[in-house]
Amino acid sequence: MQCPFCAGNDTRVVDSRAADGGASIRRRRECAICERRFTTYERPVITHMVRKRSGGLEPFDAQKLRRGVEQALADRPIPTGSVEHLVADIEALVTARGEIVTADELGHEVLVRLRSLDEVAYLRFASVYKEFSGARDFEREVAALEDGG
Repeated sequence: MQCPFCAGNDTRVVDSRAADGGASIRRRRECAICERRFTTYERPVITHMVRKRSGGLEPFDAQKLRRGVEQALADRPIPTGSVEHLVADIEALVTARGEIVTADELGHEVLVRLRSLDEVAYLRFASVYKEFSGARDFEREVAALEDGG
């Protein structure tokens, strides 16, 4: 651990204890060079993974999700905070599902939320997610929206 005061790399732990109700470890450290003390916190970082349609895995990226949702909602009249709320919902879902979630599951959950938020955004996102190839795909999806299914 590098000392934040002198940038020395020779530090030692003088005290460790649980913090945040056991969710992290608080460590008091002392620099052997400048003899100053500082505190560090050790917390677990869980990386959730997304299984792509190709079968590959990549880390879940909330910013990538946000960009896709923002593109679908571009120039649409939606309430302030809607994107943040949608992304937070999906992040919570990813956390609840465990270490690996599929891209199809994520796409479906985004569609469910966009459908109730803005139908135009829903169609924009669906056109990419469902890989529309022509006008008939849009017609089918609009008909499903109108039928409520």
